[in-house]
Amino acid sequence: MSYRSNYVQVDLGALRHNLRLVREILGGTPYLAVVKADAYGHGAPEVSGVCLSEGAKMLGVALSEEGEELRERGIGAPILVLSGVNPAGADADVRLGLTQTVFDEKGVQCLEAACERENRHIGVHIKADTGMGRIGVRDRAEAEAVLRALSRAHRVELEGLYTHFAAADEKDESYTRIQEKRFTDIMALMPAGITVHASASAALCRFPDLRFDMVRAGIVMYGCPPWEGCGLKLRQVMQWKTEVCCVRDLSPGENVGYGRTFTAGKPMKAAVVCVGYGDGYPRLLSGRGEVLIKGVRCPIIGRICMDVMMVDVSDVPDVSAGDEAVLMGESGGERITADDLAALTETISYEILLSPSRRVPRVFIPG
Repeated sequence: MSYRSNYVQVDLGALRHNLRLVREILGGTPYLAVVKADAYGHGAPEVSGVCLSEGAKMLGVALSEEGEELRERGIGAPILVLSGVNPAGADADVRLGLTQTVFDEKGVQCLEAACERENRHIGVHIKADTGMGRIGVRDRAEAEAVLRALSRAHRVELEGLYTHFAAADEKDESYTRIQEKRFTDIMALMPAGITVHASASAALCRFPDLRFDMVRAGIVMYGCPPWEGCGLKLRQVMQWKTEVCCVRDLSPGENVGYGRTFTAGKPMKAAVVCVGYGDGYPRLLSGRGEVLIKGVRCPIIGRICMDVMMVDVSDVPDVSAGDEAVLMGESGGERITADDLAALTETISYEILLSPSRRVPRVFIPG
């Protein structure tokens, strides 16, 4: 239960719009919907349901426990766990019918042991590290070692192969093409009939020849451009809203906030807004961010506190306690996007979408 108006609004209609754009771009190529990290902060069960209704072939999570949450919410669709596996996770994968990523003999053995305990089988995808520098088989020898381990396992079945492009969002395509060559070399070792995928949001749009059997849609679903200059007419799915707590007059020379980093240079009005870094709103936006009140951009003044922050509302007519304050989203024709906030805090839109903390409830708009 929340007793204050500070919430994230998730527009499922906007999500559907973005997914249909993706489907139009892909033609008939299937897609996996990436819903890891609680669907980038949007709410994984709710987002997964929309994605499956819009034709997603599979869901992608980072952790076995994320897959477990979806199963507990009644989602029976195929789910690929995109990270490595340990014994506890292997037991959960097998019990829940998840598909697990493998990239070494140890992972295959771990899953085989779990299958023996549960008297079940499990499907796996091999991850190839073609230049990301994370998990995955890096060359022919490592790929062959995993294939040998799979040949000895009686209950672990190879269903797919995938990689991830490190620079698909950059103008220079050369590194993506280097990764393509490394990936196709590993592909040549694989048996026929498995599902091959490599392209995430940027690549699925920019490299039609690299879609293979399936693509992975992530940030593009949530309405953030997957590369600079992206011309897709995406709709941002998340808005973050709160309210004005109180309004006060400031006289010249009065200070605002911890450390007295802001001093009024003239008579002005300041509003206390019900959000702070305890809610996940970035403290780095102190003195540089804005919020929208009645369609007016209101600069943040002073340092952002744990629970509230102060903004200059001198240009907002008749502002009062209870008025809506838009932290990310639209108001009166003005707009603040995740990319806008990311630029101000020198990060990426992904991190901004994941910023709202547990005490900020999600409100779902059917659309």
